[in-house]
Amino acid sequence: MAFPATYNISYYRGDTYDFVINPKNSNGTPFSLSGYTGLFVIASSRGDAAAFIANGTASVNASAATVTCQIPASLGSILSGASYVYDVEINNSSSSANFTLLTGTISVSQDVARTGV
Repeated sequence: MAFPATYNISYYRGDTYDFVINPKNSNGTPFSLSGYTGLFVIASSRGDAAAFIANGTASVNASAATVTCQIPASLGSILSGASYVYDVEINNSSSSANFTLLTGTISVSQDVARTGV
């Protein structure tokens, strides 16, 4: 496995933002997502003392071997800071396996058309 990868997001405040992760084994074959659930967490900083923590959505499609993540507009509208950090993890409750697939920063640009969002 070649986890985690890093992807830094440029995000426009209040928009819906989607991205898809295709986890691979170290030999390039799709990672089996059977039995896994996803978690997409956005925070003001890394560690237990983060002042802001929120969950985006992370939907696992085991048959397609993808994890689809989203910052919904309702969450995006409360991202008032300039920068956040995030992790996308998958968890298998039956095997107790947990893997961080993707990590990075979210740089937030303020909206022009919908001020106050």
